[in-house]
Amino acid sequence: MAKLAFELPPAPTLTIEGSDERFPVNRIYCVGKNYAAHAREMGRDEREPPFFFMKPANAAVDAASPVELEYPAETSNYHYELELVAVLGASLRDASEEEAIEAILGYAVGLDMTRRDLQLAAREKGRPWELGKSFSRSAPIGAIHRAKQWPDSEILLEVNGEVRQQSQTSMMLWGVAESLAFLSKFDTLEAGDVLMTGTPAGVGAVGPRDGMVGRITGLTPINVIITGAAQGA
Repeated sequence: MAKLAFELPPAPTLTIEGSDERFPVNRIYCVGKNYAAHAREMGRDEREPPFFFMKPANAAVDAASPVELEYPAETSNYHYELELVAVLGASLRDASEEEAIEAILGYAVGLDMTRRDLQLAAREKGRPWELGKSFSRSAPIGAIHRAKQWPDSEILLEVNGEVRQQSQTSMMLWGVAESLAFLSKFDTLEAGDVLMTGTPAGVGAVGPRDGMVGRITGLTPINVIITGAAQGA
């Protein structure tokens, strides 16, 4: 067997509530504009087939306990997006919704942190979003609760104690099982894959020293503090 030229960093892992096992992160898929009100605030107003973008595995941050995120480089418009997160414990290929449900290991609260100015500049030029969305430590995810399905729940984000996002997970345009089944037609999903299911309306900017608390009923909340200094784009 060929020797590696260098050692890779360890794969990120996430806490599983009530277990000494950890969830190894493989890939992170994100559903875009999956709440009608958020789609409208971002310039769309109809139910279209789901679309996806990806974050690297090293975007994941274990946020089972309070965590700090350093304000990222080359942005002056750093946004929060609170999301219900589903994680897979088995593979899926061209799956039905029922098969997708059976492959789910559990659910967590997550944040899709976004360099919004870079994302919008790329979108206006018809370019990929990677610099705006797909950077390291941009996906803090709380403790995973084992479940096949998660009931309709309130999803709520506070910034410095002020409510900024508040909705119900039933307001998603595409449910978890629908999204996974759709995505599995294009590629084999694998154990360790993560699905971030989209955010409700109310996205906005945070800066250094701001604190965010994200809650979804029945799941462990996440508490994230922004550190460092805004560098500007």
